[in-house]
Amino acid sequence: MSNDLNDFYRSVEERTSKLESLHDKRLNCKKGCSSCCVDGISVFEIEAKNIRERNPGLLSSGEPFEKGACAFLGKQGECRIYNDRPYVCRTQGLPLRWLEVYGGKNVEYRDICPLNEEGEPIESLESDGCLAIGEFEGRLATLQERQEGNLRRVLLRDMFSKS
Repeated sequence: MSNDLNDFYRSVEERTSKLESLHDKRLNCKKGCSSCCVDGISVFEIEAKNIRERNPGLLSSGEPFEKGACAFLGKQGECRIYNDRPYVCRTQGLPLRWLEVYGGKNVEYRDICPLNEEGEPIESLESDGCLAIGEFEGRLATLQERQEGNLRRVLLRDMFSKS
């Protein structure tokens, strides 16, 4: 793994760990919970290269999970590349917030996995109690562009030799 990508994942982990501690009573995410592990997810080439480098046997001789769910799921609903999972998978389940312009004004939106809705409504959480969408994505896009010279994405399912 490139040092830059490793540093990026470390900063994501630092932020997500704080949020996981803050919301530990409401988060139901655990090994085997795979409702967010959907098919059709793509990642930047920089992350795909990392997965390829660290999981060559799985990608060359393993079978992707059935269509409709993430190709990297195992039979028990576990992630077969958990330690090497991409950014998007490292943030699933957490309360999210983002801004969009609507009618000329910035409007804040929030979302959380339906399995984690119980508890204080996410609309009433402090801003720093949610993961802000955009900051990490922008940093990852910059890494991709700097190392690859493009913003090419790769479907996770297409990484398997037998897909």
